[in-house]
Amino acid sequence: MAKKVLMKGNEAIGEAAIHAGCQCFFGYPITPQTEVAAYMSRRMPQVGRVFLQAESEVAAINMVYGAAGAGVRVMTSSSSPGISLKSEGISYIAGAELPCVIINIVRGGPGLGGIQPAQSDYFQATKGGGHGDYRMVVYAPSSVQELVDLVQEAFDVADQYRNPVMVMGDGMLGQMMEPVEFKERQTTRNLPEKTWAANGLRGRQKS
Repeated sequence: MAKKVLMKGNEAIGEAAIHAGCQCFFGYPITPQTEVAAYMSRRMPQVGRVFLQAESEVAAINMVYGAAGAGVRVMTSSSSPGISLKSEGISYIAGAELPCVIINIVRGGPGLGGIQPAQSDYFQATKGGGHGDYRMVVYAPSSVQELVDLVQEAFDVADQYRNPVMVMGDGMLGQMMEPVEFKERQTTRNLPEKTWAANGLRGRQKS
């Protein structure tokens, strides 16, 4: 059994992504998910991976688009109004059949909304959000441990189906502290090789 660690939900998201092999994180601060980006800004350089705070939500999702196209595991996080700004980019990623993980720590209400717990973005997430008839796999964990498990699962599912996967929570889940364990991944999935990736390696061996 793995050792349990007391962690806040937002920080547990970041650590779960690192355990899942996330190579790049691109984001932009917005309450109540800013701690996800803050945690990744500290941890990603420690493990030799890429963290970049974009100049806007639109820039962040297009950075995700580029990294996903290169075949690396990539994640972004935001909150409701930020997800709306990213929706066009998410639609393009889905249209290009590229895998990525999107974290949405939801705000309540329309417009700027508020940081109180809410489930108000359910239809936006499950029905697509951007233009076109695309759909995302959407996970909605109810505890910090589920958050950890489903973030890790999201990376595998994104790779299997070549599609964006969203993990939704709210401000309460993001701020809640809970003992969690980062279990050894035991997946029975036979994930396909990313022969489609635009990584400059087609026709030659990796060095």
